[in-house]
Amino acid sequence: MHLLSASCVCALLVAALLHRASSLETINGLYGGTLVIPCNTGAIKAEDILITKWKYDKGDGLSGDLLVKQRDQNTSIIANDEYKGRVSMAANFSLLLSDARLTDQRTFTCMVVAGANIVEYPVNIVVYKTPTELKISDKAEELEIGKPTKLATCVAAEANPAANITWLKNNKPLVADGDGTSIHASVLVDPITGLSTTSSVLEYSAKKEDTNAEFTCRTVEDDQVSQPVTFTITYSTENVVLQVTAVDPLVEGDNLTLKCVADGNPAPTSFNFHLKGEVVKVENANTYTITNVTRDTSGEYKCSLVDNPTMEASEEVVVKYLDVILSPSGTVVKNAGETLDLGLHIDSSEATKVSWTKDNFKLNKEPKFTKVTYSDAGRYECDVTMGLLNQKASFELVVEGAPVIRQLSKQRGDDGQHKVLVCEAEGSPKPSVSWSINGTSLDESPFINGKITHRIKVVPTANLTVSCTVSNDFGMDTRTINVSSRKYHEVVESSHLCSP
Repeated sequence: MHLLSASCVCALLVAALLHRASSLETINGLYGGTLVIPCNTGAIKAEDILITKWKYDKGDGLSGDLLVKQRDQNTSIIANDEYKGRVSMAANFSLLLSDARLTDQRTFTCMVVAGANIVEYPVNIVVYKTPTELKISDKAEELEIGKPTKLATCVAAEANPAANITWLKNNKPLVADGDGTSIHASVLVDPITGLSTTSSVLEYSAKKEDTNAEFTCRTVEDDQVSQPVTFTITYSTENVVLQVTAVDPLVEGDNLTLKCVADGNPAPTSFNFHLKGEVVKVENANTYTITNVTRDTSGEYKCSLVDNPTMEASEEVVVKYLDVILSPSGTVVKNAGETLDLGLHIDSSEATKVSWTKDNFKLNKEPKFTKVTYSDAGRYECDVTMGLLNQKASFELVVEGAPVIRQLSKQRGDDGQHKVLVCEAEGSPKPSVSWSINGTSLDESPFINGKITHRIKVVPTANLTVSCTVSNDFGMDTRTINVSSRKYHEVVESSHLCSP
């Protein structure tokens, strides 16, 4: 079959009966992409189609031809205007329109000749374009609390249709309420491309809680979100706090730092520190350090703003102290039987607890010495605690005196032949022990609390009177005991001789 001439095609179209599809279909396409505009959609079988022709509405009742295809022939492109080189036909007779533009938003009609009938399928085209960018600009340098300020401008550039913009604070939408929040939008259309640029200006009255708040803008149609921006919020000081930095507990000799904190923005840079009647001005800093504190440092301290002295804060400083004086102290020497007066003086900032030990063993109560004995000798220590603080004081008690034999006894040996003589004495310094008979020395106990025990073994061959003598620098004492050589009956006599 030969391709019909244009005049023949026109004649066929005139001779056929013209029908129009009952509804106008709308196709959405993306700006710059290829539009696929359907024809017939299967209402007429492909083998029954003689001619397919595409045209478009030029306005004012005029139409422009794009291309035509006869059965079993190649497509003939007849477009010679803005569509030249942009149109082609798919195998299913759809019109392929490349590089979609806003000027393509019109009606395209597919005309199908089948037998004696001509059916037209009009399709309306809408071209969409998302904004090339969504950006916040013209950002305010700072916001003052309670003062309406142009916050920023959000721009959604080159879109179709024009973008609708909403503002958000911390991801929550802002609504124009006429009382602190106002939003003004405008649209500029590019005369060449027809694309629209939307600008939205946010006017906002900031609050203190807006410090570090993130503001963004978003397009309603495609949910694009801009990069977040934050603003410096300026406001006057409403509250002043005095902070005391020191070790806990604060004791004499420590350092403490006073820090004045104001909630204004920008923060004040100069402060007055009231130091118990003295006022010290500090510039370009908000701290003041007191070194080597004493108990006299305790008291009320204040800080205030230099430019507004009524804006002040105060804190109470307490320096804790614990002084312990024990009398006597060091090494105390007493004769047996003498009185020792004990005095403990405590000067403290709080209530205290006192405990005593003797030779590292805990005592149930404070020691009393009406008449010292040898057993009282030892190291005494008091431990005074006040919270986390504690002080210790001690003294060493030495009890001196002439030795005294407390007991002289004898015991039968295991073999029944020898005797064990035991001499127990008290005195200080440590007394020496001597016997009036030669015997085998068994042992001598450690000298503790002025006490000593000495034992010897003898094998008497006759009745004997044995004496034990103890002595030191203060005197001596002697006792005797009768030792019999008989196996069963023994008479014990004892005499007590004491020399100064």
